Amino acid sequence: MKKTHYDLCINGAGPVGATLACRLAAEGVRVLLIDRSALPGMEDPALDGRAYAIAEGSRRMLADAGIWDNLPNVAQPIHEILVADGRPHEAPSPLTLHFGPEDAPEGQSFGWMVEARDLRLAINQTLTQYDSLDVHAPDLGSFTFHPDHVSIRLASGRTVTAKLAVAAEGRRSPLRRQARIGLTKIPYNEYGIVATIAHEKPHHGVALEHFLPEGPFARLPMPGTAEHPHRSAIVWAEGEGRAQRFHALPDEIFGREIKARMADEDLGEITPVGRRWIYPLSAQYAQNYIGPRLALAGDAAHGIHPIAGQGLNIGFRDVISLADLLIAAHRGRKDMGSRELLVRYQRNTRPGNMAMLAATDALERLFGNDNPVLRRLRDIGIAGVQRFPALRRAFVRKAMGV
Repeated sequence: MKKTHYDLCINGAGPVGATLACRLAAEGVRVLLIDRSALPGMEDPALDGRAYAIAEGSRRMLADAGIWDNLPNVAQPIHEILVADGRPHEAPSPLTLHFGPEDAPEGQSFGWMVEARDLRLAINQTLTQYDSLDVHAPDLGSFTFHPDHVSIRLASGRTVTAKLAVAAEGRRSPLRRQARIGLTKIPYNEYGIVATIAHEKPHHGVALEHFLPEGPFARLPMPGTAEHPHRSAIVWAEGEGRAQRFHALPDEIFGREIKARMADEDLGEITPVGRRWIYPLSAQYAQNYIGPRLALAGDAAHGIHPIAGQGLNIGFRDVISLADLLIAAHRGRKDMGSRELLVRYQRNTRPGNMAMLAATDALERLFGNDNPVLRRLRDIGIAGVQRFPALRRAFVRKAMGV
């Protein structure tokens, strides 16, 4: 028998919305998940070429949701991180920052690299495992907010109710606009190039973040395949015109430009693999994360520069915080859409997310230029952090979410 009342309705089945649905359903919460797109279409490898750096705190939450064990391929642990400052085709500054195994708590990995399609496949499989979770995709919902509930009229024909609606539809969230929650946008006039490379030598689980005048360049270790045993993901930011030109280069020249940005790493011959993607880069944040019977999560609430690889992780931190509050309310038979619960959610998430947005924005502005005075100051800063193990470990714990 089809349900007509749910504990909450999540609008948007992207990684954040669908993961929240799984995490709550694992605890018996009655969840309705709606998305305008069919779930199988989200598995198309041409849809998203990104690879995610999953922090340890996020990995634990994915495991609690039942998603992590459903990954179709092994995730690649990140064992070390090298941070350098320099220019393309030149040797990097000798003042570098190195995060090694000794900086990670209890010998844990700094993070795990997972391809976007693998995460999508795992999420879609997990969505079918819970009796308390209903998925309507493709479908659309028309939301009406009342003092004690939300009514959702589905395009497929039914009207249902819930105690809470969660907006997880991404940066252009319709529910955020409906609630008239203000949004501040920060343009960067940059594009991000995303690609996969094969290389001759193994990466040994080492990630590289190379700050360059035109924008940051990251090489992230990926698990190998039978055809390409040594692989890495590339995330490369440039000004719009330059990014478009680099994106269109033939493979051989594109590979040379990548190698010119890999600091002093020696991974042997570089070969681009598969297609490339290009995305405009910007940041934004909602003035509030909550409204009456409404919570914003993930990109609907915030979007940051990818310079630190934390975009999806702060979305997953929203999931962790909101799920903890909702599960406690469910167990205590309390109102899951109460003002008190929503205020606690915003208090637990927004200050930290705003601090992360400010930090990534400052990093982009500090490192994304060739001013000689700033170059000297940032090199001194990198060297200073390198000299203090306690400071390195504090950075690591914050980024890992543990």
